[in-house]
Amino acid sequence: MNIEDPRAIGAQIRMRLPQLTPLELRVVDAITARKDLTEATPLKEIAQQSSVSEAMIVKIAKKLGFTGFREMRIGLVEYNQSDAANLYREISPDDSSASVIQKVFHTSMQALEETIAILDVEAFDRAADILHRATHRDFYGIGGSAQIARDVAHKFLRIGLRAAIYDDSHMMLMSASILKPDDAVVVFSHSGTTTAVLEATKLARKSGARTIAVTNYSDSPIAEAADVVLCSTAQGSPLLGENAAARIAQLNILDALFVAIAQRDFAAAERNLNKTMKAVSANREK
Repeated sequence: MNIEDPRAIGAQIRMRLPQLTPLELRVVDAITARKDLTEATPLKEIAQQSSVSEAMIVKIAKKLGFTGFREMRIGLVEYNQSDAANLYREISPDDSSASVIQKVFHTSMQALEETIAILDVEAFDRAADILHRATHRDFYGIGGSAQIARDVAHKFLRIGLRAAIYDDSHMMLMSASILKPDDAVVVFSHSGTTTAVLEATKLARKSGARTIAVTNYSDSPIAEAADVVLCSTAQGSPLLGENAAARIAQLNILDALFVAIAQRDFAAAERNLNKTMKAVSANREK
């Protein structure tokens, strides 16, 4: 794992949590909750406090993408010292309104900081190329993910790129079944396990279309089924969940993608932007 950017450590660990067993998850929770962890904290101490063997700690570190316990320990120490890690604070029932506002905003800020640290620029460029060249662009998402798809489709339309949004499982499958190799699909799934979206993604690829997944987990089934993966990340919260902050991160990824696509034919984008702005300007109060 690349630990040059400490902001990426928390995200890289969270992205791999679905691979762990319940026991392994408990151990990771205990280790990441420690704020007194230092580069001198011995493996034996961690194993004893977690009531598991030293070999299991090493195994968990490797499953999280580290070469071993030592690299994981260094990464966590550096992450805990980073500004991104210090942004997150759990919400409690006794928080004042001012405290709630700060905690909610800081959770979103952390998601943005960590997402930019893990975002694959090469995958981002491939996604921009695919969407720019596509004949048809279909967006799949359920619930909150569908709202992200609608926001992106609105932006695309402003520069003359039409996109269709499908948030129904049957409609997704119908769309996927008639796609062609010069078409593109963007699928939105925070968990990466949404069955309806996964099935449609697989069918879209089978039809020959290029598929782009926007998800929180790089090793999720939807990520594995897609041609290109763009990952967001967010700290979990019992009240807010991960989705709220992750939605902010995903919207920013797609905003950046929108700009990158517009750059590929800036003259056409500017021309269409002027047309669409003029079309709706009559409906605004003067």
